[in-house]
Amino acid sequence: MVFVAEHWGLIAVNGGGALWRMCEGSLVFDTSALLYLLAPYALLALMPVPTTWKTRKEYGCALRTLYMAALLLGIVTNLCDVAYFPYTGRRTTATVFSEFSNEGNLLKIFLTETVRHWYVVLAGAVMIWATWKIYRPVKTFAWERNHMKSVAGSLLCLALYVPLSIAGMRGGWTTAVRPITISNAFQYTDTPAQAAAVLNTPFSMIRTWGKAVFRDPGYYTPEELDAIYSPVHPMSDKEPTRQNVVVMICESMGQEYFGFYNDYEGQTPFLDSLCSASLTFRENYANGRKSIDGMPSVLSSIPMMGEPFLLTPAAMNRVGGLARELAWDGYATTFFHGAENGSMGFEAFARNSGFERYYGRTEFDADKRFRGEEEFDGMWAIWDEPFLQFMALQLTDISEGGKRPFVAAVFTASSHHPYHIPEAYRERFPEDPTNSMHHCMRYLDWSLRRFFETARKQPWYENTVFVLTGDHTNATSHEEYQTPWGLFRVPVIFYDPSGKAFQAEKREGPVQQIDIMPTVLSAVGHQREYIAFGQDVLTTPDSLLWAITWQGSLQMQGGSERLRRAIEQSYMQRMIGDSLMVKI
Repeated sequence: MVFVAEHWGLIAVNGGGALWRMCEGSLVFDTSALLYLLAPYALLALMPVPTTWKTRKEYGCALRTLYMAALLLGIVTNLCDVAYFPYTGRRTTATVFSEFSNEGNLLKIFLTETVRHWYVVLAGAVMIWATWKIYRPVKTFAWERNHMKSVAGSLLCLALYVPLSIAGMRGGWTTAVRPITISNAFQYTDTPAQAAAVLNTPFSMIRTWGKAVFRDPGYYTPEELDAIYSPVHPMSDKEPTRQNVVVMICESMGQEYFGFYNDYEGQTPFLDSLCSASLTFRENYANGRKSIDGMPSVLSSIPMMGEPFLLTPAAMNRVGGLARELAWDGYATTFFHGAENGSMGFEAFARNSGFERYYGRTEFDADKRFRGEEEFDGMWAIWDEPFLQFMALQLTDISEGGKRPFVAAVFTASSHHPYHIPEAYRERFPEDPTNSMHHCMRYLDWSLRRFFETARKQPWYENTVFVLTGDHTNATSHEEYQTPWGLFRVPVIFYDPSGKAFQAEKREGPVQQIDIMPTVLSAVGHQREYIAFGQDVLTTPDSLLWAITWQGSLQMQGGSERLRRAIEQSYMQRMIGDSLMVKI
């Protein structure tokens, strides 16, 4: 109820019938979660034990402690998701432990969110107090004077409890009912947000713990599949241009914040002007809702399906991508991220996908041209403005004064929770009470303006292709961006100062993050066959473009159901076992 109340606008329940179906589904999933959580308590309460144990106060206290610990875990994890849901669009699963395993600032984040959501904390305190007060001790059997009857009574209760509990955990009695999982929530709902409301966090974490993500659906034979769709792209028929490539993945940069894409004044005056000089699209989509979804989508053309690619066993393979392919063409390859080295697994993926150099907070602090630790935001990373200046100057060194082509990628960080900007800019970009992201976007826009001002003075600038996109969306204020597809809308901008690879044009689309790699490789004339799940938008007309996102299941804009199934099957086949995402 707290979850629904907090996110009522996103859940968008249409009528009492839809709400009743959600309540019905919630009962199924809550029952399963409670039975999982309380199984140790129930077994200890019902199993045969010496009669004296049943009457001892210490035994009753131990049972009550176990009971409260289980429900405390359920209440706390559910309420944490009340705050976390807007960033992911779904319930938290077991992969959260891998996703944040390298972060050292989680306590600070948790405390900040606790203050911001004080009313959720208050609701949790009331729930925990009520749970404690409502609890009633386990009663002893009436025939306990006869020990054998006591044992028989315990065994009888266990015999009844175990099958009832298993049925509740599975979601039904019959053999036709497999154990329910998170995808079953769509049986009771119409949208991913409603499915998240029906689910609960303990269930989502329990049912995804140690589970394999990939399963080949087997829709088509190999011959049929290749005839419908293949992620193998041929070498470009263009002469190599040897142009540099800079890919800028901007934290939380949603399409909603731009004036260029909307009929209102946005928060990005510089980027709006850049869009007017770039190849852009009216419909643009991220392929995931998390930062770790953006990295593989943008740099390796690997979409998120089911779980973030970086957290799956397939990520242990040698991964192809923009850097590895252009390295084959003799490019220097460099990745920039201003956070602690190793944060979010970005460094590991960057190196695995072919980036030779990595510049993080450690390298920034060592550069005497900047103020080092003084530029740290106190939570995540170096502020965007100084770090992007650092990047612009490093690229001049890497390119040997503009003589060697390079591919560089940067992941910005400042437009992120807890939505702070440097003290020097707080009057210039004041907070907007209607949307916590607006002043962060204005600061990001300013940081990018300053980057391009510095870049234009460098010898490599005129021979460089720039690609800008957001990793995912964030806080929204307009209804069109609160729909299931609206929550994935990020800009995709191709800017070429020379005009050799991209000309200024606004097309319809749809275009998506996984289209960036094949489009750039086509533009610079890459001379090798490679694997990418996206499309080359330069050679594909708008009528044939499509975009995919994972919204509980694979969804598609454009294209056909036949194509959607073929993409899903091709992805699953190439991600299973020892398959490689790189052509040797």
